[in-house]
Amino acid sequence: MSKWVCRVCGYIYDPDIGDPSKGVPPGVDFKDLPNDWVCPICGAPKDMFEPME
Repeated sequence: MSKWVCRVCGYIYDPDIGDPSKGVPPGVDFKDLPNDWVCPICGAPKDMFEPME
């Protein structure tokens, strides 16, 4: 599982942490997030994220 970064604000989704603010537990891969999940910082949709190198 890789980390993904928001191209709008720089927020990093880390699957080891999940997204507690949206009720996403640790261990959820970015690709398994619901399609309506948005960046918890700026509200950007999933398609505004890219995998970190």
